[in-house]
Amino acid sequence: MAAQPHFERTIRSAVEFSGVGLHSGAPVSMRLVPAPAGSGIVFRRTDLDNFEITATGRNVAKVSYATSLMRGSVLISTTEHLLSALIGYGVDNVIVEINNLEVPILDGSSLPYIRAFDETGLKQQRRKREYMRILKEVEVRDGSKFIGVYPGKGYAIDYTIDFPEPIGYETFRGDLATGDYSRLIAPARTFGFKEDEAMLRNMGLIRGVSDDSAIILSRKGVENGPLRFSDEFVRHKVLDLIGDLALAGRRIEGRVVAERAGHAMHTALVQRLLRDRSLWEMAHGYDEISEPEPVRATARLHPVTV
Repeated sequence: MAAQPHFERTIRSAVEFSGVGLHSGAPVSMRLVPAPAGSGIVFRRTDLDNFEITATGRNVAKVSYATSLMRGSVLISTTEHLLSALIGYGVDNVIVEINNLEVPILDGSSLPYIRAFDETGLKQQRRKREYMRILKEVEVRDGSKFIGVYPGKGYAIDYTIDFPEPIGYETFRGDLATGDYSRLIAPARTFGFKEDEAMLRNMGLIRGVSDDSAIILSRKGVENGPLRFSDEFVRHKVLDLIGDLALAGRRIEGRVVAERAGHAMHTALVQRLLRDRSLWEMAHGYDEISEPEPVRATARLHPVTV
């Protein structure tokens, strides 16, 4: 029997979040609202006469310590965790109403979004979901840093990081098509080194960081453990990657390999794909092994102490 096509989905009802921006430290209120089929993900600045910015690689602005979008002179910053949750959970269409320029950091992961989606549920829409099926390999290199995407089944990701101790070398391999995003990726939190704090604050960054919104590392180890996974650092890089690649406008069908990459290289790959239509074709779905599983409690995770 032929596989049934996947259809686009939106959230069943609005969900609200409040917090502070990771870099600005400014208070933020944000509301996700159901959107019609074919809308995609649209940010709406309620503090600027509902000015809208579509989440697409063509609107990428700054990508140093976070991924920001800009249209005209209007900015939306630190979008990657929310975009990752949406693409990972299978939300195709949503309007993000936000009253400031930075998405709230919450707990530094995508888990708060997943829990909200579990609670409200998703609504299937009458439009087939489009996938970007990779036809030719695409690679971006910067010294020892690398990211590439290749033809393949599902949405396979192979990510390697190599940071100073206490992180070191970590590798994660998985497939977003299995529906395990909620359990294996979403809870992984952003992280930073305490020795870099003064420099970053002097640059006007991480003004909203706290022990509740990031993993803090020193030379001795994790200062605010326990970790949610023994390899939480590379899993968070995968989370960021999924959010950045969401700017292609749809899920990828293919295999992504990254080594020591970051936001700039992630979004450079997206822009390469969007510029060259011969690299991919539109498809209407691969078979996901299962729907995303709800994350009901941190007991399902694997806390360890570094």
